Amino acid sequence: QVQLVESGGGLVQPGGSLRLSCVASGFTFSSSGMSWVRQAPGKGLEWVSGISSGGRNRNYADSVKGRFTISRDNVKNALYLQMNSLKPEDTALYYCTRYNYYTEHYDNPSGQGTQVTVSS
Repeated sequence: QVQLVESGGGLVQPGGSLRLSCVASGFTFSSSGMSWVRQAPGKGLEWVSGISSGGRNRNYADSVKGRFTISRDNVKNALYLQMNSLKPEDTALYYCTRYNYYTEHYDNPSGQGTQVTVSS
């Protein structure tokens, strides 16, 4: 059974930083692309960033390019999202999901997500 547990969210001022983490179990993490998606209040899911299984290839939504960095540790079965220069529009519930880097398809979120709130 796939389990994804996100953490690291919180309240931060505009311009601040946060590092999100996701610990995976129930599947072969090192063989799976992964991504972060988010859902802002009253809006649909938005794909944020993806990384290939080995970590060599990464892609980002235009809205976060240059500010966010995705990474992974296949020994720890962990996925990360370093978020810098945060903006109020980054406020959302963030989820990690399995992801096909080449088709850009991601699974529907199954974890509880971690809330990021950017506000002064």
